Amino acid sequence: MIARLVDKLIFGGCLIIALQIPQLADHYQQFLSGLYQATKWQIEGYQITADKYEYANVRAMIEDHLSNDNLSVRADAKQKLETLETFEQLTNGIKLFKQGNLLEKSFYMFQPKRLGYLKETLHNFSLGIPLTLSSILFGIIIGLLINIIITGPIVLIAKKIKKLSY
Repeated sequence: MIARLVDKLIFGGCLIIALQIPQLADHYQQFLSGLYQATKWQIEGYQITADKYEYANVRAMIEDHLSNDNLSVRADAKQKLETLETFEQLTNGIKLFKQGNLLEKSFYMFQPKRLGYLKETLHNFSLGIPLTLSSILFGIIIGLLINIIITGPIVLIAKKIKKLSY
């Protein structure tokens, strides 16, 4: 009886945690969108400068500045290149969050190289219950899987002990 109660408590905890993932994905998408818009604004500024000085594109301007003798111009070009690369990554992330499923979004969010973005998102995250059927089903399925992973070995050990005691 106690084992069943513990099993239900573990499942309940797993379910509550798993139900937060869809909420977190929504918050993460909003964070990415804001960062994307700010970075896009910077890239548009770079493009205006590139057009003004008759470069073929932003990358051509950056490449030219990287070969400049002035150290500050090269440093600025490296920063622009990093911003351009960040923008490309954000563009892919935004596309995934618009078109991808919850598993793909979760995999994207929890990758170690994006830990900084996840920490920033968690800073303003508040617990809640998702209201979409797909989010609730996701929570239930993930909650069950985590519950099985946690309690499965315990159940197997208990069965072996029970057989040995007879």
